[in-house]
Amino acid sequence: MNKPDIQKLIAQMTLEEKAGLLSGLDFWHTKPVERLGVPKSMVSDGPHGLRKQDEEGDHLGINDSIKAVCFPAASATAASFDPALIEKMGEALGDACQHEGLSVLLGPAVNIKRSPLCGRNFEYFSEDPYLTGKMATALIKGIQSRNVGTSIKHFALNNQEHRRMSSSSDCDEQTIREIYFPAFEMAVKEAQPWTVMCSYNRINGVYASENPWLLTDVLRKEWGFEGYVMSDWGAVADRVEGVKAGLDLEMPASGGVNDRKIVEAVRAGKLDEKLVDLCCERILNIVYRFVENAKKDTPWDMEAQHLQAADVAADCMVLLKNEGDILPLNKEDEIAFIGEFAQKPRFQGGGSSHINCFKTTGAVEAAAGLKVTYARGYDVAADDAPAEMIAEAVAAAKKAKAAVVFAGLPDSYESEGYDRSHMRMPESQNRLIEAVAEANPNTVVVLHNGSPVEMPWIGKVKGVLEAYLGGQAVGLAEVKVLFGDVNPSGHLPESFPIQLEDNPSFLFYGGEPRGTEYREGIFIGYRYYDKKKMKVLFPFGFGLSYTTFEYSNLRLSADSIKDTDTVTATVTVKNTGRRAGKAVVQLYVGDAEGYRNAIRPVRELKGFEKVELAPGESRDVSFTLCKRAFARWNTAIHDWWVESGDFTIEAGDSVANLPLKATVKVESTVELPRNFDTNSIFMDVMQDPKALGVMKPFIDQLMAAFSPDPAEAVSEAAGEAISEDMGAAMLNYMPLRGVLSFGGGKVSDEMMAEMLRRINE
Repeated sequence: MNKPDIQKLIAQMTLEEKAGLLSGLDFWHTKPVERLGVPKSMVSDGPHGLRKQDEEGDHLGINDSIKAVCFPAASATAASFDPALIEKMGEALGDACQHEGLSVLLGPAVNIKRSPLCGRNFEYFSEDPYLTGKMATALIKGIQSRNVGTSIKHFALNNQEHRRMSSSSDCDEQTIREIYFPAFEMAVKEAQPWTVMCSYNRINGVYASENPWLLTDVLRKEWGFEGYVMSDWGAVADRVEGVKAGLDLEMPASGGVNDRKIVEAVRAGKLDEKLVDLCCERILNIVYRFVENAKKDTPWDMEAQHLQAADVAADCMVLLKNEGDILPLNKEDEIAFIGEFAQKPRFQGGGSSHINCFKTTGAVEAAAGLKVTYARGYDVAADDAPAEMIAEAVAAAKKAKAAVVFAGLPDSYESEGYDRSHMRMPESQNRLIEAVAEANPNTVVVLHNGSPVEMPWIGKVKGVLEAYLGGQAVGLAEVKVLFGDVNPSGHLPESFPIQLEDNPSFLFYGGEPRGTEYREGIFIGYRYYDKKKMKVLFPFGFGLSYTTFEYSNLRLSADSIKDTDTVTATVTVKNTGRRAGKAVVQLYVGDAEGYRNAIRPVRELKGFEKVELAPGESRDVSFTLCKRAFARWNTAIHDWWVESGDFTIEAGDSVANLPLKATVKVESTVELPRNFDTNSIFMDVMQDPKALGVMKPFIDQLMAAFSPDPAEAVSEAAGEAISEDMGAAMLNYMPLRGVLSFGGGKVSDEMMAEMLRRINE
């Protein structure tokens, strides 16, 4: 079908037809206008597989969806630190969508992991906005390369499930811009998702679905978004206000209720019909973009995608501990696989992203042909493991050269719809791990979880492999990694605190009854732990390998730049071990002077690259840093701004291991507006070179007032009371009006007003 002239098409529609286009036909389809030949189009839950419902639809999956392939969830794919790998995965998802006639896959979900407790963390990428943005952009590019749309979600500040449909995320402007917006911004600017899904929650008291600042000012005018905005399912509060704000499509169908409200508002003069037309135009542009490029004859080879899912999962796994090189295991040794997840793995989260898999492969099945025995060890549905289960596991462990315990979080512990109440694994599994480790010193734990867990047994096991939620072929991937067919190369996309109470949002997370306050501000994840110099269980970016890497020779293309320029940082990485492996080079930027006029993180991720190296091979990896790498959000100008000074550039393999460091001086080309008044303090004025020149006579006068006259005798007590440091401090913190109080009557109000006029110019 060729794309018609959309504006002419809309001009032929009745107001009722136009209003009808702005809500769904049912759970998964946009409305058609049969009279004019406008087709319906179908969307489907994602983002790591298809949850297409052919017959009756529902949001959370009570009704079955078609058989499909479940790739690793975002919690896992972010650990790959490999956008190219994820783009390929996106291409596979796009092929599946074309085969099934799906116009938009609902994802990726790019909300930041503010707390380990968020029930939907398994579907989110990271605590870091830069990593999140890069991974989301790659997935979107991959899916949309197949002429299938994506719906990046949930815009914005949807960082909890608790009261998610009514709660207000109360957050300051700087934190929103530096932490919670950048992933959306990067994806929109670099990949142009066809649609954006707004979140349920309020943002500083205003529902996202009716927030013109969010949906129009920022998303469209500032970032240049070109597609349509849809609601999360049931996220519309006031439909007419939503149209005014820029919410194009309400999902699912409202049974005509909200359509009538739009018609009534237009006829009452409360809603401009041109806004309704604009919403229709944006929706139809996407509907016809898919229709023009639909290829239902696209093959969908599920078996091939099953193997691809295994390859992706293997590259995402993070080796957290490998004491005494317990891994990789020897295929000739007797190995005990213990734990229900070894046979029936947990590989995806609960809720709207749950895939009806056409097949699954657990580790026991994948290890067929090896000398592997299996003991169940625990019942995933029960918190208490029967003594006979543990006894069976211990007996199996004692007979084996090594024991591998497959553990993690049950479905009931993390799901869409509610948050976790703690960071612990089931006590039955902790007890099992302790018992097996006591029976066999060569114990390895493989974890299946969508977010961090506490590890009270960490000192008693030799190995820990974090598999996250690795998709339907996770068992194949685990066996490949455990036995050395794949060298693990994943790195943590989030910090693992020792205990929940260490998390920076701990005191403020959840919020009762109407909102949650983001009081930790920009200090989430490693930004907080670094600033506090606080120990964590495992740091952001951490990941071991079966080989070793050496980082050296960090050099910069320039020692000094303006903020309109770029600087290139180059690092040499070498494989110093005996196996081929993949290194993840990470680059962090911080203020060498600790940020003079703002409280800032010690360092922030601004670049990463994954490189595969043969033993002895070395390679140069380069990163180009522009203004945004050095800038912070300045609320005075509501824009990104670089404070002139020295910045550190550090490189290594995690936020806690950065052996290379260099410094670059960056000069700001943006002069902040001067808004000094009589209550401004001298220290702030003196930091402005131009204002300092104007103020010099007054400063000299005040310094004299606070300094003893050398010609006069000063008692010892007086000399001790007023030191030079105290005099300087008194001046620094004194408001400008102090010249009236301490100037000996030599400064008048008129002189003060003239001085302020001059320094503000």
